Amino acid sequence: MTIGQTISFREAKPQEDYLIAEHFYYMWRDNDVSTDLIHSDWLHITVEFINRARQELLYKAFVAELDSQVIGSAGCQLFAGLYPNILADQYRKYGYIWGVYVDSAHRGQGIAKKLTSMTVEYLKTIGCTRAILHASPSGKPVYSRLGFSDTNEMRLDLL
Repeated sequence: MTIGQTISFREAKPQEDYLIAEHFYYMWRDNDVSTDLIHSDWLHITVEFINRARQELLYKAFVAELDSQVIGSAGCQLFAGLYPNILADQYRKYGYIWGVYVDSAHRGQGIAKKLTSMTVEYLKTIGCTRAILHASPSGKPVYSRLGFSDTNEMRLDLL
């Protein structure tokens, strides 16, 4: 970025779903997932997921632009859950943040922090009581600075 250039932030438009899907793909590639481990129809899978999430889970995405070029994005939605949700909304209405991505040339400028903050604010407006995300090693410091804490999620690799 040169002096005088300003990064702007806004809600993504539905016609940008393909761009959001590309960012989601690049995020996995940046985390060293090889192409042979990603379904060849990743674009269709992701766009269909976004469409369904928009209809059923109040999905919304946000983008960062520099000179009319989208350089980052983040999506969020109601958390669909891993088990039946028998708890009252005022106790547990979780939002899920996913696909936070910034082009490599523009990282380290607070863009991911701003995009994540926008998702958090949106989740608050739809009544979420907690925001959840799964952080990459490089994203963890960003989320920690925003107040996200490590959770008690435990994992066991089966392969």
